[in-house]
Amino acid sequence: MSEARLDTILTAAYECFTRHGMRRTTMDDIAAAAGMSRPAVYQYVRNKDDAYRRLAERLFADSLDRARRAATTAGGDLTGRLHDVLAAKLELTLTLHRDSPHATELLDASGKLTGDLVEAYTAELTGLVADTLADAAGPRARAVADVLVALTRGLEADLTDPDLPRQRLRDGVALLVAGLPHQGDPA
Repeated sequence: MSEARLDTILTAAYECFTRHGMRRTTMDDIAAAAGMSRPAVYQYVRNKDDAYRRLAERLFADSLDRARRAATTAGGDLTGRLHDVLAAKLELTLTLHRDSPHATELLDASGKLTGDLVEAYTAELTGLVADTLADAAGPRARAVADVLVALTRGLEADLTDPDLPRQRLRDGVALLVAGLPHQGDPA
């Protein structure tokens, strides 16, 4: 099976899901957007839910790749690196809201259809944040990472002004990093 054809199908699925919502999108819509016959699409995905799940896997993988690159940015200060790691998650949600009037439905469908993927994504992101914090936070790195990921998830609740959660993420990360003990300070 061709990876390029699967990519074409998933790109078409994203276009359809964001345009029509999950409930109103059909396999015929996805096939038409991909420029393929419906039987050809079925060679790559079992059904609409499978297309959605594979699309979610791709979106999460892309977000984690951006987060990993941000975590290892040479010369970046801790606050900037942490912000950029967490911004990879926030931007995933902001992009969906920008691209679709059906974002709420799609995110709800994501919980039902891809709850295990969401859980794995969140765990890996939290681990990446904890690793980034390891030197500064020591044994509390995981607890601080949990707080930062929870902060990011909370900021996704109100996206009426996309710049506001971005600024609040920047401020929240800066406040938490400022509260970490400095090298040599007692923990």
